[in-house]
Amino acid sequence: MDGWRRNFGVLALTSLLAVSLLGCGKSDTAKSDEIRIGALFELTGAVANYGKSSLNGAQMAVDEINAKGGINGKKIKLISADNKSEPSEAGNQATKLITKDKVSVIVGPCTSGSTSAASPVVSGSKIPLISPSATAPGITVDEKGKVRPYIFRVCFTDPFQGKILATFAVDELKVKRVAIYNDSSSDYSKGLAEVFAKTLEEKGGEVIAQEAFLAKDQDFKATLTKLKATNPDALYVPAYYEEVSKIVKQAREVGITCPILGSDGWDSPKLTEIAGPAALEGTYYSCFYSAQDTDPHVQQFIKDYKAKFNEEPDTFAIHAYDGTLAVAEAIKQAGGTDGTKIAEALSKIKDLQVATGKYTLDKDHNPVSGGIII
Repeated sequence: MDGWRRNFGVLALTSLLAVSLLGCGKSDTAKSDEIRIGALFELTGAVANYGKSSLNGAQMAVDEINAKGGINGKKIKLISADNKSEPSEAGNQATKLITKDKVSVIVGPCTSGSTSAASPVVSGSKIPLISPSATAPGITVDEKGKVRPYIFRVCFTDPFQGKILATFAVDELKVKRVAIYNDSSSDYSKGLAEVFAKTLEEKGGEVIAQEAFLAKDQDFKATLTKLKATNPDALYVPAYYEEVSKIVKQAREVGITCPILGSDGWDSPKLTEIAGPAALEGTYYSCFYSAQDTDPHVQQFIKDYKAKFNEEPDTFAIHAYDGTLAVAEAIKQAGGTDGTKIAEALSKIKDLQVATGKYTLDKDHNPVSGGIII
């Protein structure tokens, strides 16, 4: 963390991020001239926007690959399944994709909870799964530090983004006294709050108050009024857009004027729609993509995505696109849909050009990538 690079209002920080792209196993396809890839996303439910964007990104990658002749002469068939933003349903739909639809690999889910639920299903069947956006550290590495062989991701981890946000708060915003408001029903939110607090304190800051809410809560004003009374320099809310948008709006309504900080779960067009632009003034969140990035590959992706879907892509769209490209390259190098060979090819990926940059994995299946503050 040598410093911050400013470009068009975006603060970039480069680091080694945890991603794991490894799997093994074998699956039949319904037709010998097609390769079946599952798209297991949150298409309905609390975080449906994540899933819809991710499905768009994955489909865009598949369409581009098929337009160029497919993989080794075979076209890709993308088969979508809706986990309904529920971990239990993620496991059910993973089973369906493997046993009924005969997919060779799965892209998704978006959230850590649903990815964790699908993990034993795909691992038992030896079918690789790559999540575009599951950030919990335990997704790809177990409690003993061993890499899970069939589970991968295309994003940074929660410990990383918690650290960069706390570092940004102290070094850039010059805040010291921070209140935390996290989702007690979410391991994602609780984990981020813990890392943020630890880093803040290591840098001389102080958590002066911490309160919690539950997913699907609607009225946050009583707790926000309590937090306001502590007079914090900033408020940290690591959570998903559905609750965050209401929290930010209500925080401003009760008179909280300090900066409000957040995580990649904020990244959705719904955030601005619900909270309103005025309430979002003075807010910042950690993410791994910004439409303001001037990299030509990012800008080309945005241009093509807008032309196809008539909307601007978010971080979930671009990372599902990248993950699908990585899977396709691995299948190409493997020469087929054998899971073991796909795993070997994935583990050796180096300098694969994707929309967000060059994709390279280290011995622990971690990519060299970065994080930004929006």
